[in-house]
Amino acid sequence: MPSREKTIAIIGQGYVGLPLAMAAVEAGWTVFGVENSPTKYALIASGKSPVEDVKDQLIAGALKSGKYKISDTSISVAEASIVVICVPTPLDDNRAPDISLLESAVISIAPHVQSGTLVISESTSYPGTVRDVVKPLIEKHKKSADISVDIAVAPERVNPGDAIYHQKNTPRLVGGLDAASTKRAVDFYSSICDQVVQVSSPEVAETAKLLENTFRLVNIALVNQLAQLCADQDINVHEVIEAAATKPYGYMKFTPSVGVGGHCIPVDPMYLSWWAENNGKSASIIDTSDAINVGMPLYISSRVRQLITGASKRVLIMGVAYKPGVKDVRETPATALRDDLIAHGCEVAWIDPLVDEWDGSKPVDTQWLCDVVVVATAQPGLPVAEFSKRGVPILDCTGTFKDLPHVTRI
Repeated sequence: MPSREKTIAIIGQGYVGLPLAMAAVEAGWTVFGVENSPTKYALIASGKSPVEDVKDQLIAGALKSGKYKISDTSISVAEASIVVICVPTPLDDNRAPDISLLESAVISIAPHVQSGTLVISESTSYPGTVRDVVKPLIEKHKKSADISVDIAVAPERVNPGDAIYHQKNTPRLVGGLDAASTKRAVDFYSSICDQVVQVSSPEVAETAKLLENTFRLVNIALVNQLAQLCADQDINVHEVIEAAATKPYGYMKFTPSVGVGGHCIPVDPMYLSWWAENNGKSASIIDTSDAINVGMPLYISSRVRQLITGASKRVLIMGVAYKPGVKDVRETPATALRDDLIAHGCEVAWIDPLVDEWDGSKPVDTQWLCDVVVVATAQPGLPVAEFSKRGVPILDCTGTFKDLPHVTRI
């Protein structure tokens, strides 16, 4: 039986929890990875990785060493001195926070926590979640009132597909409900990270995480709107952006795209907007930015349809993952683009070298005849040049293929 003091349970073994688990194993911790998805559980148990940032060999080695154990139950929490929750916090159908998975995770671990257990939430949520939701649920569902639990937040900072920044060299924010909780959380993350930033409260850490992705949402919306304005006046928006980027201070380069996607940028800022509204305030800049980005796939759809000259209206979308280098299609703007094209009578197919299935459909091959290609995500290995040689009009939403003939950039 491993020492409880050097044992950690991580709830959720996806894009956040699995890299964290492997980092903890490397730092000498014994890790229980808890995953309730039967597909992910079976894959990991067989030594295979469900995420791009963790190699199969790393999982297989960790399993073989005995330092990593995959489980589909929270019972293992009783053997851990630290429990880290890494579950998704999406939006509901009204684009309001949906923290039901976080609540379920807390309820599932609470009966198994021991006195002295440190519970850390890495799940992104609105300010006050750890204090007003996580703590009360633990207090309600723990097996005895005598059990004392430390609680902290350390919002995840994971960028799937990033070859430079990872668990070790990405600074981590930590805020606990009290000084003891904060210190213990700082000590844990210091064992796996080069830099840990201690803040004064969980609310500061929670709000900082929302600010990070709201910054990106707003600036992406800015260039997406600028792209539309420039297109109307026949101004090359990419030349405008490159010209602005020559300024060595006070400017950060963002480029237009088909929209925003993934589990962070389209989601996290809406938690901040919802929180503001529930406190009698307005985060109008977030709401406006969200509206611009949500509308961007519809604008791209209209640009695609302008390039169609035949009657068949066959459109090929290249790259359907939400960003290059990953297979993740969560919140991908390609979905809204596809749906709007279909609503306007287009027949739509897709190609993505990293995605095997998308909304129940399979990719086509390069022999699929189409009237126009739209590059939504610049995945490695896209056969854009092959269609360019055939003279097929191509709308490039990524700015990657500007030197090929028959390519128009947004």
